[in-house]
Amino acid sequence: VMSSVPDGQVEMQVAGTSKGSEVVLSVKPVCMGFEDYYAAFTADSHPSFSVSPCAGRMDRRGGEPTELVISCKPGGKNGVWTGNLVINLPEDNSKICYVVTANVF
Repeated sequence: VMSSVPDGQVEMQVAGTSKGSEVVLSVKPVCMGFEDYYAAFTADSHPSFSVSPCAGRMDRRGGEPTELVISCKPGGKNGVWTGNLVINLPEDNSKICYVVTANVF
């Protein structure tokens, strides 16, 4: 479930006739200790979006950021598409949320 106020925004430019585009999102650790995370787009996000890796272990606060690769594969279509990326930190009972917008031309 997405937060009412996102923690950040990501914008992408993607050619509709291409195989797609990727952007690397660097997420700073927010927890006091090492935390497992699970990343996914919400069900109401455009289906062309994906994130990798979808699970892993985030460093503790002040440590190395976690890099996630956001992909958009337009499949020959175009438009302005939106996705809501949620990174769940279940051990900390928290989440980090980003709004991803792709301008597909």
